[in-house]
This record gives sequence, C-alpha cells and structure tokens, in this order.
Amino acid sequence: MAQATQEFGEWPLKRLMTEVVGSGHKSADDMTREQAREALQRILAGEPDETTLGAFWLANRWKRNTPAELAAYTDVMREESVVTAEPDCDPVDCGANYDGKHTSAVLGVGAGVVAAAAGTPVVVHSGDRVPTQKATAYKHVLDELGVRTELEPEESAEMVDETGFGFYYQPAFNPGVHDLYDRRDEMGVRTFVNTIETVANPANADVHLGSFYHLAFAKKMTDLIKGSEELAFSRAIFFQGMEGYDDIRPGYTKVAEWDDTAGADDEGLDDYEIETAEYGMEMEGDDLAVDDVTADSATITEEVLAGERADQFADAIAVNGAFRIYARQDVASVAEGLERAREVLDDGSAESVLEELRAF
Repeated sequence: MAQATQEFGEWPLKRLMTEVVGSGHKSADDMTREQAREALQRILAGEPDETTLGAFWLANRWKRNTPAELAAYTDVMREESVVTAEPDCDPVDCGANYDGKHTSAVLGVGAGVVAAAAGTPVVVHSGDRVPTQKATAYKHVLDELGVRTELEPEESAEMVDETGFGFYYQPAFNPGVHDLYDRRDEMGVRTFVNTIETVANPANADVHLGSFYHLAFAKKMTDLIKGSEELAFSRAIFFQGMEGYDDIRPGYTKVAEWDDTAGADDEGLDDYEIETAEYGMEMEGDDLAVDDVTADSATITEEVLAGERADQFADAIAVNGAFRIYARQDVASVAEGLERAREVLDDGSAESVLEELRAF
C-alpha cells in the first residue's frame, strides 16, 4: 500500500476541490488521469483529513466520474492495494456490489457452485458488511454454509483450483480499501470506492461478471475496463441484477455484453434482454424475497444443491449458474448452459462441490 511518507505531485485533494471538481454538478471539471491517480494515492496513504476526503467523495458523486477517472482509480487500487493470487484455472470473476442485499435471497453462491460443478470455475469476492447498506453479501452466505471465508489470497487461489469455486476476502486481498471502511461508513452514501472495488479482480481472471442499476452504467464500466492499464479482462457481462447484485431477476433482465474481439456495435458492447419465462420459469420478483437474507439464502442454497427443492429458487439458481457458464463461453447459449446446470443439480455434482468447499 501507499506510505504516508511517499512523495506526491501538485494536486492535494483540497486543491482538486477548489480548482477542478468542487464547483457543482454542472460546472465542475473532470480530472486528468494523473490528477485522479494522485487523488487515490493520497487517499490510500491516509493523507487527507476527514472533512476534505468527505467533500472530495461527495464532489465526485455530484459531478459523476468519467470512465477515465474510474480507470485511474482502479489502476492505483490494483497497484498499491490489491494482492493478487492467480489460480491455475481461468475463472469467471464475479464482483457483485459489496454492500449486499436487504430483501431477496443471495443466489450467487449456489449459482457459482453449479457452474463449478459443470466445469466453469468461478471466483467471488466481497467484504464484511460493507457501507453503505452493510447488508448480506457472498461472505455471509458462505459463513452460514460452513465454508471458510477469512482466507489469504493464496489460499483463495488454492480453493478455486481444488473445488472450482473460490472466495477472496477483501481485508486480505485489498487492505488499502478495507482501511477506508470507517470513513466510508461515516459518509452515509455510496462513493466511487463502491464502484472500483467490484473490479479489483484478485484472481487476474479474463472474464468479469458484474451488475448495474442502469444500462448507461454498464457502458461506463466497460469503458473503465478498456481504459485501465491494470485490468486484463477481455470479456465482461453486466446485467441489471436484483437489488443491484449479480443475480438475474425474474421476468426481464437487461444485459450488456462486451468483448474486446467482438464485432458488435459501440466498440464491442452489445445489449439485449433475457426473459426467464422463455426458459419455462414463471416467477415474479417478489417470489425471491426472504425474511432473513443471510440464513434463508444459505438454507435455500443448501437445499437446491442437494436436489431437495424444485421451486422458484431452484430455477433462479439454475439460470444464474447457466449465465456464468455462458459468460466464460463454455457453452454457446444460456439455454445450453441451463441444460448443464440442470444436469449437475440432478446428478449430485453440485452438492459434491459444496461438500468439498466445506472440507477445504
């Protein structure tokens, strides 16, 4: 991580506020790549006082960060905070919103295990009650299932190589961002840190699966990836997940798919919709709501993987697993991925992966 004694350039956060970003949504200027880099370097070094840092975060929120600024922030995070550990396999990187879900079941653990059982390795990463929502994320469901989560990065890489599914714990692999927890908590609103932590890519994966609230944000994220000098993604899929998470919602889900070798419009970005009813799944958004998100998500995951449920949750985990298989291009379509997902749920392979994770 950056050290408090390191030398910086000419742009302390207070100067950036007064001369560049702090004049409001309509009149603020965008930062250069060098200015944005220096800003996060100073933040990771703990240099700005609390008032200046809070004002800077809010100014970025008001003016809205450009992809170039987000790419610069991401590169500094990767250079000075992220500890990578690359498994031998090439997994799909799932970087859901770290602040979690309040209402609907977290399906990503079950979906990732299903994909792993079908031969598509998956990496997930999260923190622990991250601001602002501080709600249920990957870690909490895995904890409830009896899977170790407080792992060092090298252990996480071993987990994915041994089982096909790996969890990376933010305090271990991204300590500089984790050290900002208290200040983020005091802010009370999301900041650009909530955006860049989702693409930390601790496993150096080639494929990223993420989520968005609005389609325009997916374009911003793919531009971030293209503008980053540290991210090696050649393919990324973002979709309008439930509660902003990486769970496909019942009904219609908007999807944005980017491939750096594709011939699609908008420099490789293509968008479309998937409809769960097309796969014989008749369910609405409220059908995936639960009372206790952590405990109920774990119970549902365990029962689906054991073949004890054939309800809307089983359908949702299957289609989300299929989407992970498709994201890595291990199948040609989501429909083909769904066939593979159903197979590993029926023959017990998915349940076996969960048992391997518990034994790890």
